[in-house]
Amino acid sequence: MAAEWSALLLTCRRGQGAVSALQRELEVRRLRGALGPRPPALLLAVEDPWARLGSGGATLNALLVAAEHLSARAGCTVVTADVLRDARILILHMGRDFSFDDCGRAFTCLPAEEPGAPAEALVCNLDSLLGTMTHRLCVGSPPGVWVCSTDMLLTVPSAPGISWDGFQGVRVIAVPGSPVYARNHGVYLTDEQGLVRDIIYKGTEAQIQQCAGPDGTVPLVCGIVFFSSDAAEQLLATHVIPPLDACTYMGLDSGAPPIQVTVPPWGMGPLATWVPLLCISVGSICTHSTRFGWEEWWEGASSSRVGVRVAASDKSLLSQLSLFFDIVLSMAGGMTEEDFVKGGSDASVRSARSVLWTALRGFPLSMACIPDASYDYMTTSASDHIRSLTLLPGSASHLRFCKTAHSHVDQPCLLEDGSSVTNCLLEGAVGLAAGSVIQHCHLQGPLEIGPGCLLSGLDADSSPALRGCPLCDIVLQGHHVRLRDLPCRVFTLTGRLDDWQSPVEEATYLNVPWPEFFQRTGIREGDLWDAETPRRSRCLLSARLFPVLHACQALGLQDVLWLLAPAGGAGERLARWRTAWRMSWQELLPCLDTAAELGTRQALFFLQGQRKVRRVLLGHQDSSLLPLARSAVHEGYHEAVLGTLDEVASTAGDAGVAARALACIAEVLGCMARGEGGLRSGPAANREWASAFGCLERGDIASGVRELAAERQKWMSRPALLVRAARHYEGAEQILVRQAVMSSCQFVTVGQSELPPLGHWVQVACPARLDLSGGWSDTPPITYEHGGAVVDVAVLVDGCRPIGARVRRIPTPELRLVSLSGAPPSQAVTELVCQELEHLQDYCQPHAPGALLKAAFICTQVVQFPSQKPLRVQLMESFGSGFEVHTWSKLPHGSGLGTSSILAGAVMASLYRAAGKAASTESLIHAVLHLEQRLTTGGGWQDQVGGLVPGIKIGRSKAQLPLRVEVEPIPVPDGFTQTLSDHLLLVYTGKTRLARNLLQDVVRNWYARLPSIVQNTDALVSNAEECAQALRQGDLPLIGKCLDRYWQQKKVMAPGCEPLAVGHMMDTLRPHVHGQCLAGAGGGGFLYVLTKAPRQREALQQILAGTEVRCELPGGSLSRAVCRSFMGWATSASTASRWTQAVSPWRLWDVIRRMVLTLERTGLCEGLQPWPVPGRYTGNPHCFKGSSSRCLRS
Repeated sequence: MAAEWSALLLTCRRGQGAVSALQRELEVRRLRGALGPRPPALLLAVEDPWARLGSGGATLNALLVAAEHLSARAGCTVVTADVLRDARILILHMGRDFSFDDCGRAFTCLPAEEPGAPAEALVCNLDSLLGTMTHRLCVGSPPGVWVCSTDMLLTVPSAPGISWDGFQGVRVIAVPGSPVYARNHGVYLTDEQGLVRDIIYKGTEAQIQQCAGPDGTVPLVCGIVFFSSDAAEQLLATHVIPPLDACTYMGLDSGAPPIQVTVPPWGMGPLATWVPLLCISVGSICTHSTRFGWEEWWEGASSSRVGVRVAASDKSLLSQLSLFFDIVLSMAGGMTEEDFVKGGSDASVRSARSVLWTALRGFPLSMACIPDASYDYMTTSASDHIRSLTLLPGSASHLRFCKTAHSHVDQPCLLEDGSSVTNCLLEGAVGLAAGSVIQHCHLQGPLEIGPGCLLSGLDADSSPALRGCPLCDIVLQGHHVRLRDLPCRVFTLTGRLDDWQSPVEEATYLNVPWPEFFQRTGIREGDLWDAETPRRSRCLLSARLFPVLHACQALGLQDVLWLLAPAGGAGERLARWRTAWRMSWQELLPCLDTAAELGTRQALFFLQGQRKVRRVLLGHQDSSLLPLARSAVHEGYHEAVLGTLDEVASTAGDAGVAARALACIAEVLGCMARGEGGLRSGPAANREWASAFGCLERGDIASGVRELAAERQKWMSRPALLVRAARHYEGAEQILVRQAVMSSCQFVTVGQSELPPLGHWVQVACPARLDLSGGWSDTPPITYEHGGAVVDVAVLVDGCRPIGARVRRIPTPELRLVSLSGAPPSQAVTELVCQELEHLQDYCQPHAPGALLKAAFICTQVVQFPSQKPLRVQLMESFGSGFEVHTWSKLPHGSGLGTSSILAGAVMASLYRAAGKAASTESLIHAVLHLEQRLTTGGGWQDQVGGLVPGIKIGRSKAQLPLRVEVEPIPVPDGFTQTLSDHLLLVYTGKTRLARNLLQDVVRNWYARLPSIVQNTDALVSNAEECAQALRQGDLPLIGKCLDRYWQQKKVMAPGCEPLAVGHMMDTLRPHVHGQCLAGAGGGGFLYVLTKAPRQREALQQILAGTEVRCELPGGSLSRAVCRSFMGWATSASTASRWTQAVSPWRLWDVIRRMVLTLERTGLCEGLQPWPVPGRYTGNPHCFKGSSSRCLRS
């Protein structure tokens, strides 16, 4: 389950020009499915109207913006609170600057990957919080407004256990923490009913203990609050009431002044850049140390004095409204109106609090403390930050940290355990010690990075400067800075143990006292601070250490790294440093270019992604590239990825690698169509692509890939063309797959035998096959890239072999092709005469008349095609005759019993013999593989193994080329063959489906290496081996379990292969069977069941005859159809088909028709290997003189 948001808003500070970049980030997350199955209709990045608004003001402004947009969407002409009644709104606050990430705490990247995500992307703290809120914390909550800070790492269990029954008012979310941790954070004081009485920030030990529960933990404030619809409406109503109207953009546009906070005379100084949230703790002293050393003092309820230190250069009146200490606290049960209102520093603030008290006081404020949740505030301590990125999160987290996340590392063995690399490209020998972090860097070795380091934002040009530097316990960052319209790069260097705000006399720089640093480098205090700067304000934050521009020379990383080891050439470096224009971190903060930083991270992500493409394809890795392709399309990097795939395909020198690369290109093109343009599966024989296809057919892969890429550029303008181009890339991929599979031809050995006389029929009759486990693992390319194993059993249907072929030589030099399909009285007969080679040219089109028979003549080399010699000449020179071929199948089209491949084997066996040749069973198995590739149906090897090899067996292929199939008979206990026959029944579902339609999807998913497909393929092979062992033991219940498991595996490989009617049928039969499965690819055809009791044909007929099946129609109504069993499936189906014409728009009767059932008695066939039988044709297509049976009837 997931919360379905009506609106999602991300607030950001005014004046940094980041709102457009943040809006793009939200839109990208919508595209890649990170906002839930139904992403919000309203997705906005909202800039604060004032530079110093506070979390409360930002909440009110965002709520107004959401209500206004929702009102407009509802067709209203004014803002109406009615739109909040059923809305679910999530407001996320970006908060303040963060010294370790230029994009803030929300976009701080975590060392995590999400393999199951639809699109591959960096995992930011924002993504983690979105996942937590959408899929865990907010599930089941009523309509209302959730507000969440992004300044913490939050972990919540999958089932938070929050009860919303009868909820009213406002609810804050808390996580359990230790009293020691609470000393520097806020905690909730609640009563026995779970209602909040007070919020205590940095309280005394006694105050904190008041909040402790029975287990000794205290409920920590974690920055999340929920307003019911009623409470949100009341809060929204305050936006028009002065002075709260000043918190919104409407107030700004209306000329309203900000809420005023008096600047005390003792607070002047250059230290701070913003004013903290107002803090109240009734009856106690509360000290709030903020981001850069701000402090507030609240001296009890009787005092209204609030001291705030501000910059000397900014003596204007400032505005701040706290979400928790001004809005939420107004509803706390232990707060009185007098204490609350008097907490304001002047009349303006007191007026704002009075408005909030009147609007919100009537709502109950409850708390939900989430067991097993964890909260980690992202402090300004480098040690804390490095620790949070190198320690594994708790078991309740939905994220799993990894040592290297979204990174390419040439030598991963050089990364010690306990280190972390995220979004990096590390080329060569780059060593990283435990306890160190590298993010967003492109580094080239040799480099050695010691413990306790944080490196971020460094490009490849920085690598030479890093070599030889003592990198230990330092924070080294590259920043994108914009000075008005001038973009530039600036590097900052600090120590892991440094404190930004401590005075120079008490603090360190690069982990050593300032005096020692001055002595080592020759730098003087006057170089860093102006003479008028007070001593107490001289700190690392305000020190002008970092070179930005130089009048004569380009600056680089070396201009800060010399501060670490100034020994050689110190005088020259010091002079260069002094003559550069330098800025302090405090001065750099407003100039950070968030958009440029996000763009650089994105470019680096796709650069390492291109390396991943090469690594995965050339290394034959089972990693999916589809999520990366989706992200490349979403973020505009598809051309770069396409170029890399072209390069890999053309230079790999491996047809298998090239085929997968072409399949990946097809995926990129499909993603570019964005779900439009039609179905992915379709024809791929447009003449515009013929030249490229011809190169691939000739084995010139490099030229073929180049021509494909050139042609591709003509098909990129709209979705329909992109989809058609994707189909042709899949067609090109199939050419290379065919070439790989045709390597199996070396296992086809054909000998010579006596040429039968004219008119002498050579007949082969074959059983059907049932796949008991392992199917799909035999399908190219899976079978030679992964390896396959399939358990098959040859079966009689209604006591006879249902598939066969016969061939004879005829005096006329032509090919007469006769095909019979189906059972009397509705047999279909197709007759065709080929007198010219041109008549064979459609052999590769599966639906063309006689395509299989034409391909058989070509693959057995009875006919050479293409050739300069006419067909007549070839036949007379080689055989002195033509050929007549008859084929038949008593099984319905799409039966799932392997008809096509078994028929191909029968045709080739009889054709070889009639042409005076001899082929072994192993040769026939591989010859059919060759034929189906030439026919372009692309099947595997299980069907011909099942129908051409006797009895019960397991076929296997290794993950290698050339492709070779090895078959092992499975010995069973005495009498078990008869037992299995007595318990095995076939039920015809009446629904047909061409396996090729499923095959295209399966091959596409395999080439995408979807994790579910890779894992399922492993399971298919292991289940086949388990089924083989169960057969050896004669264990029917265990065989049944293997069948049920096999059916579930088939549904994973080919979603949609279980029609609704078939699902109902299987549910009906389940109590009576050990196991059941649709034969073959699924989607229809025959269902085979292993009954618990023997000889259950009549019993199952009665069960199915009285089964009521409920079919849901597109219109939403339900139709009831009683499914009856018919012994003659063809007659019943043709009768029912007349009903279909009456109501074809809803296909109601088509559903009923496909529920017509036939139960066929199944017998195991022993000694099923086909063999030529001489005889004379009697005129009856089912009777042949000279034929004999080697099948045991059950």
